[in-house]
Amino acid sequence: GADMIHVDVMDGHFVPNLTIGPPVIEALKKHSSMIFDVHLMISPVHKYIEAYSNAGADIITIHPEATEDLKSSISKIKKLKKKAGVSLNPKTKIDTILDVLDEIDLVLIMRVNPGFGGQSYIHSCTSKIRKVRGMLDDCSSSADLEVDGGVNVDTVKEVIGAGANAFVAGSAIFNDKSSVAENVSALREEMRTS
Repeated sequence: GADMIHVDVMDGHFVPNLTIGPPVIEALKKHSSMIFDVHLMISPVHKYIEAYSNAGADIITIHPEATEDLKSSISKIKKLKKKAGVSLNPKTKIDTILDVLDEIDLVLIMRVNPGFGGQSYIHSCTSKIRKVRGMLDDCSSSADLEVDGGVNVDTVKEVIGAGANAFVAGSAIFNDKSSVAENVSALREEMRTS
């Protein structure tokens, strides 16, 4: 019941955890026609963009801190005919995306420090969501405003109210309480009533 698959790629350097690379994404893509929203938590990110594009990423999201030239990296993603996203960690200032607002397709607000699942969300990030929504609206951007970290049936209304329209849910979906389908359905129900 999900709209897309969000893939967290971590290098053990930019973030403390280590996950998958292009071969795994390529193997997964063969079994799904869903959109692959690939979040690159790797540094330096620029030289790996093409590999993840070739592996099947539909959306490639990068961190400003992981590239020497954010505009150049976004341009590379766009030249590969992929959607470009920029992720903002809880401590990343929102003005880092001012110069690229008209070039990006997605802004990902991290409500936890990236690298590990199951963290409690940082409430102060809600004001950041509101500010970024205002920035996107002010420049008539059609970019999605995505939120990752602590999104569940108890918090999704808060992030929708702040202006987000796309959500990454990990622990809320993959748990021992209910099936994946039931958890997605419960989250969608909360979204409908907000």
